[in-house]
Amino acid sequence: MLGASGTIGQATVRALLRRGHEVVCLVRPRAGVGGRLDAAALAARLAGAELRFGDACDPDSQTRDGWRGERFDALMSCLASRTGAPRDAWAVDHAAHHHALAAAQAAGVRHVVLLSALCVQKPRLAFQQAKLAFERELMASPLAWSIVRPTAFFKSLSGQVDRVRRGKPFLLFGDGRLTACKPISDDDLADYLADCLHDPMRQCQVLPIGGPGPAMTPREQGELLFEALGLTPRFSQVPVGLMDAVVGGLALLGRLWPAAADKAELARIGRYYATESMLVLDPITGDYEERLTPSTGRQTLAQFYAALARGQVAPPERGDHAVF
Repeated sequence: MLGASGTIGQATVRALLRRGHEVVCLVRPRAGVGGRLDAAALAARLAGAELRFGDACDPDSQTRDGWRGERFDALMSCLASRTGAPRDAWAVDHAAHHHALAAAQAAGVRHVVLLSALCVQKPRLAFQQAKLAFERELMASPLAWSIVRPTAFFKSLSGQVDRVRRGKPFLLFGDGRLTACKPISDDDLADYLADCLHDPMRQCQVLPIGGPGPAMTPREQGELLFEALGLTPRFSQVPVGLMDAVVGGLALLGRLWPAAADKAELARIGRYYATESMLVLDPITGDYEERLTPSTGRQTLAQFYAALARGQVAPPERGDHAVF
C-alpha cells in the first residue's frame, strides 16, 4: 500500500483490513500535513497494518524498505503529489509509481489498484499529465489493473467552513453554477477501491466514480453548509477573470523568481477547478454529464456538513489543498 498516511489512504487501509487482507504500508517516518505524524501516530491511525518506513519517491528505498524481496498479491496506491506543482507531480504521480510498478512485477503482484483523478479526462495541468503518463504505463503492463477516477472529495469542499462560521460570505466563482460534482466521502471511496480487488468486472477498467445523490453546484454546496450551521445564506461572487489576472501575473514573475512559478501553477489548478466540472465528459458532445457519472456509497455531503457543525467529526486536514 502506497499513500496510506493520507485521509483516503487511511480509510482504504481500514477497508482492506475489514475484508481480511494483510496490509503492508510504505510510509515516511514523518508524514501528514507538515510531517507532524510520527511513527507512533501513524501506528495508531493505521492499526492492524504493518508499517515499513521509507521513501516511495526513492526507488532504492522502495525496494529495500518496502518490498524487501517478498511476494505480494496486489499493489494499492493512494499516493499523490501534495501540491500539484510540476516537479512534485512528476516525482510522485509518475516516477514513484513507475518504480512501484517495476517492483510489483518483480514481487509477483497480479493486480494494481490506482487512485487517480477524474480531472485527467481534460488534462491542462502538470499533475494531470503526470498521472496520465503512469496510467498509460499501467495499462500497457502485463498485470491486471483498476484505475479509479473519483470526483470531488468532501475534504476539498470543506475549505470555507471556518470562514462561514465566522460570519463571512461563501465565496463563489461567477454565479456559483459554472461547475458541478458528485462529492464522495473517504470511506465510500475506500470501500470502492478495496472492492476492486474482488470484482472481476472492475479489472482492466478506468472507473469514474462519484458519491450518492445528484450532482451539486458550488452554490448548492454553500446552501447546504449554511443550513448545517443554522445560518442565513450569504454569497460573494468572484469574477473568473480575476483568477486569470493572478495566473498571468505570477507566470510573468516566475520568469525571474522560481517560487512564483510554482504559485502560478497552484493558481492554474484553482482556476481549473473553478471552471471545470468533476463529472464524466460525454465523448460525443464534449459536455460534462451527470447521467454518465456513476455513484457509490451512502454518505452525503449534507450529512458530512451536519456532522462537522455538531462537532462529531474533526475538520479535514487540508494542508496544501487549503489554497482551494
